[in-house]
Amino acid sequence: MSARRVIVVWLAALLVTGSFAATTKDSAPAKGRALAQQLLSLKPESNFTNTGKLIIRGPKKQRHEVAYQCRVSVTETNWTSYYSASQGTNVLPGFSVEHRASAANRYFDDRTNLLTATQIAVSFAGSDFSLADLGLEFFHWPDQCVVKWEIKRSFGCKVLESRNPEPDAGGYSRVLSWIHTETGGLIQAEAYDARGKLLKEFRPTETEKINGRHELKEMEIENVQANTRTTLVFDL
Repeated sequence: MSARRVIVVWLAALLVTGSFAATTKDSAPAKGRALAQQLLSLKPESNFTNTGKLIIRGPKKQRHEVAYQCRVSVTETNWTSYYSASQGTNVLPGFSVEHRASAANRYFDDRTNLLTATQIAVSFAGSDFSLADLGLEFFHWPDQCVVKWEIKRSFGCKVLESRNPEPDAGGYSRVLSWIHTETGGLIQAEAYDARGKLLKEFRPTETEKINGRHELKEMEIENVQANTRTTLVFDL
């Protein structure tokens, strides 16, 4: 998998556009666990750095921009994404996610302190993305189920429901992900709060054709309860 085909936010393992194996003909929970594991097992082939900007819109439609960078380091057994951001000369707190194929993610702050579940639920750089969002934490939850197949935004998709066994008051109780059946690309996702109310929506919004391939140029996450929105624009 080339560096360009691993777009790193929500996605380091999601928004790829290559071949994607079919899940087994088993029960819906078994299919869900297999699909989540496939998504988590994808990894980049080599080190690379991805840059761009976060365009953050507040509840009163005020806007500001934050420069974004993700630096990916790959080893034989795992890979690490380091996220950093800055606004002008102000360098914002960064963090890293260690992705391990057969174990849970580990999150660290700039001082290499291991972060707790509560700490990874906070916003990254004042945006609508949490640290856990960027680490695709919901795919590590034990309850994964393919609930249906449907057309979403003109694409045939498997709908994967990820349920959190112990949702916090401000966290997610479940996430619905529309996964393109042919490529494994994420077409849309919805996150629900502990009361079962829609909290966030995620969608890719723009692509650009580079060397004959459509690459993700822009993606958006919206907090529908807070009426805020963050658009991530990638440098391609």
